[in-house]
Amino acid sequence: MKSSRRVALQYVLLFGANGVSLPFAGLWFREQGLSGAEIGMLLSAPMLARLVTGPAIALWADGFRLRRTAIALLAAIAACGYAATGLVQGVWLWGPLWFVAATAASAIIPLTDVLNLRLARRGGFSFAFPRGCGSAAFVGANILMGALLVRVPVDAVIVWIAGAAALMAGAAAWVLPAEPVSDGTPVAGRERFRGLGRLAADPGFMIAIFAVGCVQAAHAFYYGFSAIAWKAQGIPENMTGLLWAFSVVVEIAFMWWAEPWRRAKGIGPWTVLGLGSAAAMVRWTALAFAPPLWMLWPLQTLHALTFAATYLAGVQLVEELSPPGSQTAAQTLSSVLSAGVLIGLATLAAGPLYDAWGVGGYLAMTGLAAMGGLAALTARRARAPAT
Repeated sequence: MKSSRRVALQYVLLFGANGVSLPFAGLWFREQGLSGAEIGMLLSAPMLARLVTGPAIALWADGFRLRRTAIALLAAIAACGYAATGLVQGVWLWGPLWFVAATAASAIIPLTDVLNLRLARRGGFSFAFPRGCGSAAFVGANILMGALLVRVPVDAVIVWIAGAAALMAGAAAWVLPAEPVSDGTPVAGRERFRGLGRLAADPGFMIAIFAVGCVQAAHAFYYGFSAIAWKAQGIPENMTGLLWAFSVVVEIAFMWWAEPWRRAKGIGPWTVLGLGSAAAMVRWTALAFAPPLWMLWPLQTLHALTFAATYLAGVQLVEELSPPGSQTAAQTLSSVLSAGVLIGLATLAAGPLYDAWGVGGYLAMTGLAAMGGLAALTARRARAPAT
């Protein structure tokens, strides 16, 4: 099997799990009787902790001979954590188990991105192709789980994500290419730590990933509370699944067709990041006014810019701005901000915002996206060559 297809399978399993956990985990916790604030706290805790766990896991992962080893171990930990979450009762048990599972699962994404980047560069295939396959799996998971939840108990959410993580552990161990972590002698742990510190001390690099992180973190209210809010508006779970799936279909189209066109035309990542910020401000402002179902469909097309374009621009910027040999640390730092600290804080705030203002809480996400756009302008001026 070609390397691109092996990595695509990894993304399919990874985002097949995410396609259920992102839209429906909050709904599962809601059905257990938790408030919006409690849900926000549970979902945000592993994100906020990524300030510590992200770099620590990256340094740990770079200590193995093969990149797939750490991915397989993390997937196995996630599977056990999610399964245990479904077997216990009470917020004090759900909290630590969900924390372990979500921490392990989220750490797999930057490790897989680094593996994909290296294999794509050497094999001559597009990074966006395997990643787009993951998005396609996300769509399928949205639709299937949405359809299931009108017929079966909400516990299907936990069963699905635990099973997908277990399959991912097996695929990582036996299907992913045996790509070495280092082309030469493995870098000592102390030196890997120093490399991480040098990146963190680079203000231009940190402002750039902060900009990406703000636009991505502005999805927090949508991720945690869109299913709950739409159900309150009378939109059933199967339609929620279709709405999420539609947004990701547009995301896939962007990755497979618009992204290669963008690179061929020489449109730089800073421009794409600016478009993502502008689209996010439009999207979240509109959702704050609880638009009717027919209007949600065109708003969901903006996901191609708010998520896909921002994500791909961020991957390219990190690759361009990080020194050779620091790609794992650089992608992890970016992930720590966008999928960790910033979205964690936004998710923590989203719960009380929803309890107090309902969908009006989306306006806070508009402000966060605007902050990302301003940070991108600042970083672009400081890094004029990376246009």
